[in-house]
Amino acid sequence: MPVERGDQFELYRWLYRTMFTIRTVEERLARSFMAGLIHGACHTYVGEEAVAAGVCAGLTDEDAVFSTHRGHGHALAKGVSPAALIAELYGRETGISHGRGGSMHLFAPEIGLMGTSGIVGPCILQAAGAGYSAKLLDSGGVGVAFFGDGAVGNGAFHEGLNLAAIYDLPVLFVCENNLYATEVAFSYASRNPDVASRASNYGIPGVGVDGNDVLAVHEAAIEAIRRARAGEGPTLIEAKTYRTRPHAEGMGLTGVYRTEEEVAEWRERDPISRFRRRILSDETMTASDLDRIEVDVRAEVDEGEREAAAAPWPDGGTAAGHVYGEAT
Repeated sequence: MPVERGDQFELYRWLYRTMFTIRTVEERLARSFMAGLIHGACHTYVGEEAVAAGVCAGLTDEDAVFSTHRGHGHALAKGVSPAALIAELYGRETGISHGRGGSMHLFAPEIGLMGTSGIVGPCILQAAGAGYSAKLLDSGGVGVAFFGDGAVGNGAFHEGLNLAAIYDLPVLFVCENNLYATEVAFSYASRNPDVASRASNYGIPGVGVDGNDVLAVHEAAIEAIRRARAGEGPTLIEAKTYRTRPHAEGMGLTGVYRTEEEVAEWRERDPISRFRRRILSDETMTASDLDRIEVDVRAEVDEGEREAAAAPWPDGGTAAGHVYGEAT
């Protein structure tokens, strides 16, 4: 949902609502997982909302987003409704993948959400492919890959960035560096934990931003999108952020790999609270304006959860559907 840069009120309103929607949905899904309503894994995006919101605010439905196992936030920021997302995780027919994908396999091509995957790294190659297609078709579209720090050690990272650089493809590579790949510290797994610096290996811009500052993320994304649409090639954005829930619901929040103090410190940097203070300081909106957004979002999520819980299960007779293309 691209927002005109001069319209600060609309931009701030959209960013705040989007981040608060992601947080509210994710907290609901965490409770649903514990209640046994979600079948399979559930990786929430709590703490990282500024990255999805900041980047997707500059995208259109024609821009192709590829994501990871932690893709709920990207789906919601790209335009998936809470009801459709929750229904998908509940395995219901009204889910965006008709209950077939679950938490890690979300697809909504009509709005440019081209898929999330539990396999680490392929989204980087897929986004490069989308950028290649956009360049061949001269469509003005942009390919976007969201991936974690763990994917940087995958061969797909080198292959995707190298290909995009060689052909000046319109691609944004967005590394959400949340410091841990599952429960392995990135500082341990890599001798160079500064992802943005690796862009120089490919002769493309590498931009490091505070991933908990939604305006900083948005500013970096807008410039990268401008470059991509102008034919100036790809950009690597490293957003340093943190997940304040476990790697996956049902796993430990802290333990051998991080401390309670570390989690508490990052919660003090919460992107939503931080942006709220910024909005009030700028006097862009009032506290009442923001409270109304929160009330509206909670009502939307409550209704979406009720719809999802009441939705039918997929018909077993359609199990082979969406596997092969229709004959023409």
